[in-house]
Amino acid sequence: MENKLQILLTEEDAEAERVAELTGYLREELLDLDVDDVTALTSGEVPPGARAVDVTEIGALLVSLGSSATALSQVLTVVRSWLGRRHDTHPSLHLQLGDDVLEVSEATDDQVAEAFKIFLQRHSTAGAEP
Repeated sequence: MENKLQILLTEEDAEAERVAELTGYLREELLDLDVDDVTALTSGEVPPGARAVDVTEIGALLVSLGSSATALSQVLTVVRSWLGRRHDTHPSLHLQLGDDVLEVSEATDDQVAEAFKIFLQRHSTAGAEP
């Protein structure tokens, strides 16, 4: 199993501060799991006084899953729960594990649950011994 999951959170027409706030909340919840680390991804320091910020960099997290067999399942459960509580907003998620990408945008809770289930199934057998 790949051991690094990239999560990109975006929200249409959202201010950079709003995306950073949402990403921070998600990161806090993920840090409570049995994962090695959850790192906010950046392309580098923003120069003092700079106004242009790439919102995609603000909403990017890298989850180091470690060697736990259940870490990916735990992460997906937390992300799904977190997404389900965002009734006032409509964030979109881009999850990437190795070459596999899952994008969730404007989906019902049932659609998200099914997409996450399929994503997890694809990775639960990857690298398994015959």
